[in-house]
Amino acid sequence: MVVISDTSPLTALLLAGREEWLRALFDRVVIPPAVQRELLRAHTALPSWIEVVAPSAIPNSVREAELDAGETEAIAVALELQPDMLLIDERLGRRLAIRHGLPVTGLLGLVVLAKRRSLISELVPVVRELQLKGNCWFGQELLAQVCEAGGEVWE
Repeated sequence: MVVISDTSPLTALLLAGREEWLRALFDRVVIPPAVQRELLRAHTALPSWIEVVAPSAIPNSVREAELDAGETEAIAVALELQPDMLLIDERLGRRLAIRHGLPVTGLLGLVVLAKRRSLISELVPVVRELQLKGNCWFGQELLAQVCEAGGEVWE
């Protein structure tokens, strides 16, 4: 399975020390060069198993969406590689990716997948950890929905 990641979900995983989830859940973890540059502004190094792939072209529909460089390149690479998942949190980027038929999830969706694959036993403590260490903010309604999807209750 292949995942392409945008910057913010991967940053949160790196800050929380949970980046190994990607390696456990996917055979191949890909980021575009713009995401690599954004990540290296905040992190001295990236895991060696992250593969950097540049898009050969950026479709006009993606370029004209006025997303940031990381989101633009992540969607463009996803359109070329047709991954099993595009990991992206930004709402406009997610909407554009979905309009292009790409399978998307965000950081919280990844947490639910980690629970379903038995990488973690509980969602709530991990989400709290991501909020604290990963500098993440999530709306209360979204947290309630995600915890319900994982068979838990947000408190």
